[in-house]
Amino acid sequence: MGIFDRFRAKPKKMVPFKRSYAGASTSRLFDDFRSSERSADSELKPALTRLRSRSRDLARNNEYAKRYLTLLKNNVVGERGFTLQVKALASGGKLDESGNQAVEDQWRSWGKYGNCTVDGKLSWVDVQKMVIESIARDGEAFVILHRSAEFKDSFSLQLIEPDRIDVEFSEYLRNGNEVRMGVEIDKFKRPVAYHMLSYHPGDYDFTSMSKSPKHIRIPAARMLHIFKQLRAGQTRGEPWMAPSMAGLKQLGALREAAVVNARVGASKMGFFTSPAGDGFVADDLDGNVPIMDAEPGTFHQLPNGVDFTAFDPQYPSSEFDSFHKAILKGIASGLEGASYTSLSNDLEATSYSSIRQGALEERDAYKNLQTFMIDSFIRRVYEAWLASTMEMGGIIVPIKEYDRFASKSEFRGRAWSWVDPQKEMTAAVLGLKNGILSLQDVASNYGKDTEELLAQIQRDKALMEQFGVQYALEPYAAQILPVEADIAGEPDGDL
Repeated sequence: MGIFDRFRAKPKKMVPFKRSYAGASTSRLFDDFRSSERSADSELKPALTRLRSRSRDLARNNEYAKRYLTLLKNNVVGERGFTLQVKALASGGKLDESGNQAVEDQWRSWGKYGNCTVDGKLSWVDVQKMVIESIARDGEAFVILHRSAEFKDSFSLQLIEPDRIDVEFSEYLRNGNEVRMGVEIDKFKRPVAYHMLSYHPGDYDFTSMSKSPKHIRIPAARMLHIFKQLRAGQTRGEPWMAPSMAGLKQLGALREAAVVNARVGASKMGFFTSPAGDGFVADDLDGNVPIMDAEPGTFHQLPNGVDFTAFDPQYPSSEFDSFHKAILKGIASGLEGASYTSLSNDLEATSYSSIRQGALEERDAYKNLQTFMIDSFIRRVYEAWLASTMEMGGIIVPIKEYDRFASKSEFRGRAWSWVDPQKEMTAAVLGLKNGILSLQDVASNYGKDTEELLAQIQRDKALMEQFGVQYALEPYAAQILPVEADIAGEPDGDL
């Protein structure tokens, strides 16, 4: 080494590369961690048909899947569905009561059973329930808007199953558009049309039509495609039960095996053995294996040299219940809008505080789904109906007033009763008294509108005067009664 070599900079030692994110590790512990860089449509296309068919099978045969769909219909749509409240203003700045009432009355009339669908088999509430169930079970719902004089208000709906929008039909068109899984889109990925099969691909039991591809092009203006878009550029909808599908199937199989095992254990089955393998006369033969039938409460004397070996399975054990709950909690976490308590009907060891907190979180999820339904389905149907009935003279309001009424129309979903109504009502009174709540805030908790509430009270008073009954309640007196109940306290113990 030269005398000046000691002053030269030493080369830096190479430090092995270490990943900054543990989730991106490629060690053997992550070998089964699947990853994909494909687009939403590329991942969904090969799996959509199978996901949809398996989701439908669970809806038919799995108790918890059926319960989940029932919860959605009961809580998102409810008994009366989404109610319309029109608040269009007249020229003087006051509510146009006659026009608003005319639109609301005609809307309710159109929504009666037999009026709103082309087949005459459903009411408007039934349609709403079928749509939310289809979105959750199939991932999407398709509704065609029909305009014809043969329908009520010259407007009607046709529900079609997602299978008829051909998921296998994808190609580039000469006009520059692209068809992806049956949906024709432009350069901005905006739907232009839907290519619908002229038959249901699974309806082979009831049709003799050729199975060669045959499509009907439905313009996007006439088709409502309702689904929750999870990724940018997504063209078709994903079944909501997809994240929990494997758990639902395996838990169902586990419960079936446990029930069979318990039944076998209760039957006390067993086997007869003998050193020579003969000398036993049975009641029947299954192939070459002798079988003896035994009824409860009976005893048999074994032939000489024959021994009995009992088959007594001990499963399900005491750990089955806790294991079952743990799996079901994970399943409930993957189902949008459902909590474990509601999905399982399990209120064991539930306190007031826990059930109230769980109910509030669950209702927030249902409110989000209600907003989704209003924006993507309810309002779009209403605006198309309103234009049709105004054009055809179905109501006294002319078509030139369309914007005034359409822009001032509101929809409200169902509300829920509280876990402790007295406490909640007392809190509402206190909020009104202190000026931090309005009448609309309180009415909204019950699925009502202030105008609707006041009009109902006015009608009640008029009806009582007609029959000579004194109206003893005055809800909006000059002074609100003092609040005596303690709203901060909670009942002790479990419910």
